[in-house]
Amino acid sequence: MTTRKLFYEACHMRSFSATVTGCTPTEKGFFVTLDATAFYPEGGGQACDLGTLGDASVLAVTEKEDEIFHLCDKALAVGETVSGVLNWQRRFDLMQQHTGEHIVSGIVHQLLGGHNVGFHVGTDTVTIDFDVPVPPEKLPEIEELANQAVFQNLPVNCHVPNRETLPKCAYRSKRELPWPVRLVEIPGYDTCACCGVHVAFTGEIGIIKLLSCCKFHAGVRIEMVCGARALKLLSEIFEQNRQVSQAFSAKILETGAAARKMNDALAAEKFHATRLEKQLFAAIGEGFSQQDNVLYFAEGLEPASVRNLADAISQNCLGIAAVFSGNDENGYQLCLANKGGDVHQAGKALADALNGRGGGKPGFFQGSVHASKEQIVVFFRKSLSGDYFEKL
Repeated sequence: MTTRKLFYEACHMRSFSATVTGCTPTEKGFFVTLDATAFYPEGGGQACDLGTLGDASVLAVTEKEDEIFHLCDKALAVGETVSGVLNWQRRFDLMQQHTGEHIVSGIVHQLLGGHNVGFHVGTDTVTIDFDVPVPPEKLPEIEELANQAVFQNLPVNCHVPNRETLPKCAYRSKRELPWPVRLVEIPGYDTCACCGVHVAFTGEIGIIKLLSCCKFHAGVRIEMVCGARALKLLSEIFEQNRQVSQAFSAKILETGAAARKMNDALAAEKFHATRLEKQLFAAIGEGFSQQDNVLYFAEGLEPASVRNLADAISQNCLGIAAVFSGNDENGYQLCLANKGGDVHQAGKALADALNGRGGGKPGFFQGSVHASKEQIVVFFRKSLSGDYFEKL
């Protein structure tokens, strides 16, 4: 049985009355059919409507052969008249996103000849896949043109041309479609074959914001938000930027320059610290001149610094330089170094004995172990011949 589609007749319909024509139990609930419905079924990249039918919650809506099925959490009596109420906030959000997608797709088609080959309204953002590259410098222009369409408050015309008129209509479509075809027209911006629901005027979209553009197959994927989603996101971004401006003591529109200045200062400090660290490690290394194997514990070193210290010690000692940095709770970063030999065998034995892992070039073995300091010391006492030196 064909269901009358009220969502096409009045896109702003929030509630309606209809007669129950069927109710079939399933594992997930009850599939309820009506003689008419304002609940849009999932399809065309747009999610379905949710809401209530009588005292039952509508959990999902699907369509098969022009009949619409409402998955409800309660059974409804066939023949009774029920009131349907849509989750209007959800429906209006989906209409904003979908209509905004039409505008952006139409502009990309006009400017670059690109076709929309994929579209999805996610929980937070909308993604559109195009079959052509979109140069980054074009994105501001696309966004500006899209919002001009919003500000003009243009009518969104949805109609089905008759069989004779359809071949004369120019519209975007992924493939040639047989009649009947429902067209959605935004004057001057886009005409597209689409079965979704849209706002009545572009001004209802509020704002269109492009978020990202990345390579996807032969073309690109553009991420965007419209309407209330855009307002929410931009408000969150503003709050984060306000906090950054306070942290940097910079005006709110000058945080980028302040951040770059801070990065330059940090880079200079890091360069200075690296020089001092190199000098310190060289001095530590000289302290182990003519020692045999060296075991050294240091605090708070990054993996690169552990390696540099092991290298500095190995340039002075006669055997293996073993440097560890960490703690008993979280484990230790380590590096074994030997300027004149291969430490892989020693490193593998260390990893096997102390629940560790690692690898490297012949003269270096770098990795980590999950063991206590005492266990590490015991291992070296038993495993390495000759002298060793502990920095406790």
